[in-house]
Amino acid sequence: MLTSYDREHMKLYLRLLDAATDGADWREAVEILFGLDPDRDPDRARHVHDSHLARARWMTEHGYRQLVREGRH
Repeated sequence: MLTSYDREHMKLYLRLLDAATDGADWREAVEILFGLDPDRDPDRARHVHDSHLARARWMTEHGYRQLVREGRH
């Protein structure tokens, strides 16, 4: 199910997908996109990056369908 958090963070999801496609290092992406220092708290930074990237990928495979349906109404 598409959440309000998803709707609010679509731009972030797109930027994460672009970074992953471009082969950007996850540490650089999490620092730029989330303002987190991956050297200070690597486990948290990695979790934030990976969970948001997984959700972004879910959006491209499933979540977008809900947006399309809503656009038809």
